[in-house]
Amino acid sequence: MTLDSFLNALVMGVVEGLTEFLPISSTGHLILLGELLGFQGPPGKTFEISIQLGAILAVVIVFWPTLMSLVTKAWRPGPERFYAQNLLLAFLPAAVIGATLHGPIMRALFNPYVVSVALIVGGVAIIAIERYRRTPTILSVPQIGPLAALIIGFGQALAMIPGTSRSGATIISALLVGVERRTAAEFSFVLAIPTMAAATAYSLYKARADLDVSALGQIGVGFAAAFVVALVVVRWVLRVIGRIGFTPFGWYRIALGSFMLVFLALR
Repeated sequence: MTLDSFLNALVMGVVEGLTEFLPISSTGHLILLGELLGFQGPPGKTFEISIQLGAILAVVIVFWPTLMSLVTKAWRPGPERFYAQNLLLAFLPAAVIGATLHGPIMRALFNPYVVSVALIVGGVAIIAIERYRRTPTILSVPQIGPLAALIIGFGQALAMIPGTSRSGATIISALLVGVERRTAAEFSFVLAIPTMAAATAYSLYKARADLDVSALGQIGVGFAAAFVVALVVVRWVLRVIGRIGFTPFGWYRIALGSFMLVFLALR
């Protein structure tokens, strides 16, 4: 592994960790950054897919007590079973639609122009919803019921469009149904674990012919960087998002998408 490939893998991993759990689209950032850097990782998007596992591991660690409670107590009636059932409802739309449309979406939409436009559209939506949303009525994750969970799940399915943002789509959908900001972020992060794990496993299976042991060094660097940075980001978001809201991320999306459209037009 050359110094350039090491540095590129490190930067890509840091960006994955920074963006995966913010409503600004990690996939979009990796596509745009790869375009800017001329990044040449392992074939078949293996690198970008693999480093997501680092971000998933970070969320597992942050929410370990919650996950252990669900695993040990969801088998009997109670709040843990209710929580687990609603997570399953929120997971299903993306799982079904993703398994059906994964190939066409990868072929048709994974390009910097789609990402740039999706960033701008998503940014406008975030700003509008933050400004005009109703007063929250759901103040904790156990209060999220089946209908709200299903709506959040269909919101998550929209994130298959690169540049939309999985966390952004789920959080904004949650805000629309009256979920308080920090609660929306927490539900989105826990929902990310089965969703991202399933998507990563499916994508790696589809790309199995492109897997190359010689690329493990690059993947390891990106994985470690994504894990460490995501660990910090998730804890930071849970601590401050109730105060700052999501509007700054909306403006950031609009600025980045506009910059990229100009860059793509002039290159």
